Amino acid sequence: MTMKLGILFSGGKDSMYAAWLARKRGYEIGCLISVFSENKESYMFHTPNIKLVKDQARVMGLPLIVVRTEGKKEEELKDLEKGILKAVGKYGLGGIVTGAVSSVYQASRVQKICNGLGIECFNPLWLRDQVELLNDLIKDKFKVIVSGVFAYPLDEKWLGREIDNEFVREMVKLKEKYKVNVAGEGGEYESFVVSCPLFKKKLEVIGFNDSGEGNSWRRELELR
Repeated sequence: MTMKLGILFSGGKDSMYAAWLARKRGYEIGCLISVFSENKESYMFHTPNIKLVKDQARVMGLPLIVVRTEGKKEEELKDLEKGILKAVGKYGLGGIVTGAVSSVYQASRVQKICNGLGIECFNPLWLRDQVELLNDLIKDKFKVIVSGVFAYPLDEKWLGREIDNEFVREMVKLKEKYKVNVAGEGGEYESFVVSCPLFKKKLEVIGFNDSGEGNSWRRELELR
């Protein structure tokens, strides 16, 4: 019997690609689990455009469980645990998939929750080479755009950029010069997936609103 998994889902490239890899490996995706945090500086959770996961879930044809939290450090983990417990009961999940690449803080805390609930925790991107990861995204026809930047030397000109071969080349140069993480694992940037093999149709960006200053900017998207 195929194990049914829930995806800890932010709408960004890592959680979406982790979902795709889980599907490719023969697992059934039972649902998406997204955390809506009131704290834009959340230690655990992606916040730019988080409410648009509803549109992604729709074009993926998957149920979505929304977990709401004030985003207080460690307290937000209790809210996540309640959401995962609800998903396990409702959809018969045997495990959770995360998009963690190198964040021990995030991966260890989700693993602890899964251990407590007696379910598996899968991290298919764990310790992947970051350049290789982005190249695989492009090769597998993921269309991903930058929805936020939060580190020097990134600025508002990076908002809305597609993660393509030129993007990867530029990020590699910035890594060499400024030690930034190519895949944004240090929180340098956030992303949003508008098209991928899991979608029944592409999402179209029809408008946006930018806010920020210096090297900290967000782009809130309007979709169709």
